[in-house]
Amino acid sequence: MTTVALIDYGSGNLRSAEKALIKAAEALPDGPRVIVTGDPDQVARADRIVLPGVGAFAACMTALTSRDGLVEALTEAVQGRGAPFLGVCVGMQLLADRGLEFGVTPGLGWIPGEVRRLTPGDAGAKVPHMGWNGVEGDHPLFRDLRPEPHMYFTHSFAFHPDDPADIVAWTDHGGRFAAAVARGPVIGVQFHPEKSQGLGQKLLSNFLEFRP
Repeated sequence: MTTVALIDYGSGNLRSAEKALIKAAEALPDGPRVIVTGDPDQVARADRIVLPGVGAFAACMTALTSRDGLVEALTEAVQGRGAPFLGVCVGMQLLADRGLEFGVTPGLGWIPGEVRRLTPGDAGAKVPHMGWNGVEGDHPLFRDLRPEPHMYFTHSFAFHPDDPADIVAWTDHGGRFAAAVARGPVIGVQFHPEKSQGLGQKLLSNFLEFRP
């Protein structure tokens, strides 16, 4: 049986993410087994990987790098073997070269760019951005979802890739910004699929079937 590793590095809404992934897997024929782990050996062997993240970029990156061998295992699995990877919220932001929250913090650098504070052009668009927003997506992750599906966001910073081609979905909150990024087997979403009800479940199922 194939496995999906939900990374436990002390930062992320693991319980709801685990439940959502298990439900998505059970809806598929021969769905994968979901394991919650921070063990580098299990991560390196996983068929798919999900990296959650809640809080500040710097704190999440520090938590990730403090686990001996975990970043190396992620790199081996995703960049070496091409295992499909999904980063959620700050887990997406960590794909960048750097985050500008509380100073400059290096990220994984898998998708060049930086994470900057949201600066809406509309005074009515509050920060943090919390709630449901329509998403314009063009990627297998959004297969069979209705046009501009609404997903649940909660964040104050946004990922700005160097190459616009790495942006595969947009949303608007006083100005457009990346709702999802992708490069090869690597995907990141700024919203929370596990909090986005049926549409989020479908998106997770699409990830579990995604073939780069």
